Amino acid sequence: MPEGRGNIPDVYNYSKRDYGARVGVWRIMEVLSNHGIRATVALNSNICDIYPEIVDEAAHMGWEFMGHNETNTQYLYDLEPAEERSLIHRTLQRIEQATGERPKGWLGSGLQETWHTLDFLAEAGIRYVADWVNDDQPYYMNIQGYPLVSIPYSVDLNDKPMYEKYHRTANEFETIICRHFDTLYEEGKDSGRVMAIALHPYITGTAHRIIALDNALKYIASHENVWFATGQDIVEEFVKQNHVKNTEVNRK
Repeated sequence: MPEGRGNIPDVYNYSKRDYGARVGVWRIMEVLSNHGIRATVALNSNICDIYPEIVDEAAHMGWEFMGHNETNTQYLYDLEPAEERSLIHRTLQRIEQATGERPKGWLGSGLQETWHTLDFLAEAGIRYVADWVNDDQPYYMNIQGYPLVSIPYSVDLNDKPMYEKYHRTANEFETIICRHFDTLYEEGKDSGRVMAIALHPYITGTAHRIIALDNALKYIASHENVWFATGQDIVEEFVKQNHVKNTEVNRK
């Protein structure tokens, strides 16, 4: 099957991803709901206009939304500082308008930042960022006196590179999730660990892969003292345990 030539209209690639919005995301919603899990959505704010029914349903389910640029093809490093700052504020404002709550977290498209990004996020009132995949526990970033929290995100438990780059099967991805959990569960006995499973509806939401996610979550849930939490839940608990208060940032 051809992967498409990138010409407009690129029917193959568009429809492949549109499957995630038409079918895949609803499968993922059902599986997570069956396990009592509320997701954290890295939301391109343009989705609020293109697929409002998905945003509405996720909000109804109590899912959290974090900023993820306006589109997934838009990288912050391509922008001048003033435009980057404007994009961050536009993204957060549109999500707040659609969901009734301003995002507390941020994940840049492609996990990309500039030298200005963290300052702009702090200025916008963001409490945590997930771009830095360098730890299994949250930690503070001191952004000119503003305690921005970095929380663990994952490229190892991310379905996009696992399936599309490394060509893992659904069974292999399920095993990877479970083995990853085993290590963090053992290490977390004395000090908790964060395990982020990154999912894309057009990938994990396919019929032959959704079962792997369900099986992995059943395995994780069979263990004691496991907390299924949103990003905001994790940050609030981290701040409480570390007794650091957010400081005001001069907003312009």
